[in-house]
Amino acid sequence: MSLYQVDPLKELTRRARFFVHEHALRVTSFDVDQSRERWLGLGIPATEIDRVAAYARRWGGLALPPAPRYDGGPRILSPDIPERTSAGGWLFEAGAPRAAVPYSFMIGPQGEFGVYGYRWTPLHSTVEGWVESLALAHHASTRAKTITKVTGQDVDALQLDGYEAVPEVAGLADNWWRRGDSLVAVYLGEAECMSAPQCRAASIYSGVQPWAFRD
Repeated sequence: MSLYQVDPLKELTRRARFFVHEHALRVTSFDVDQSRERWLGLGIPATEIDRVAAYARRWGGLALPPAPRYDGGPRILSPDIPERTSAGGWLFEAGAPRAAVPYSFMIGPQGEFGVYGYRWTPLHSTVEGWVESLALAHHASTRAKTITKVTGQDVDALQLDGYEAVPEVAGLADNWWRRGDSLVAVYLGEAECMSAPQCRAASIYSGVQPWAFRD
């Protein structure tokens, strides 16, 4: 029987499912039910606690390989107490970072995966999108003939005419693009979160087999 109460992989592509099966681990996660009454006493709405519990059931304890940006991303997907933003919405932690960074990895009001520092910045519209982006980065980095990295204002000069967005990554501030045997990953989340345009970054993977792009 699976260790997951809810199958976290059911909506992922075959590529991402293979990535998780081969490279991720599952460890014990935070038990939301043990904190429910205390959180209710703090004025946190039951609907928000239910969101945290649903996240914990599906993703809690999943330890993924490091992300290529954000100093590796969360070490383990594991939630914590919800908090209200200045805009009035609720966020909760997606997982503690694996390195010291000036922001937290959070789940947004609509289930977005993002970073919260100077401001809340959704990176992907779903947690699945974050996992898909990690899987695609691993896939492309092991199959590309050349990898070119650009930063800062050079990211704005990228020519993406003729490229199509990779839908499964559900990109918002960060996104992936494909054309022919090329993949381009664009990372704008850190720059937007910290109001630091020099943090814009992109990776261009050339010579990747076209069949490797899709599910």
